[in-house]
Amino acid sequence: MENGSKLYYGIKEVAEMFGINASKLRYYEKEFTTLQPKKNRSGDRIYTQADIDHLTEILDLIDRQKYTLPGAREFLKARQERRQENARYINKLQKIKSFLVQMRDGLDKPED
Repeated sequence: MENGSKLYYGIKEVAEMFGINASKLRYYEKEFTTLQPKKNRSGDRIYTQADIDHLTEILDLIDRQKYTLPGAREFLKARQERRQENARYINKLQKIKSFLVQMRDGLDKPED
């Protein structure tokens, strides 16, 4: 769901986007700790595009893919763990590449 025209959306706007009521959004905030929209000075929830994208994903898991709430939480948690593990592997591979490039460059230099 790409809205892009605004930076922040109120809870009513987001509820209308998804065709659900605001109380269901607040319920999902309690059920999914990864969904935590910021609050403005008056305490109203303000959703960013990232929050809306995450909510789209949650609703897709629950409504279209028929995950239970615990199942959807577990799916998102496992995916996040895989992403973190992949990031660690990428970091290690970049260090190895850097080392190998230095070695190659050292071999190419003529000796004095």
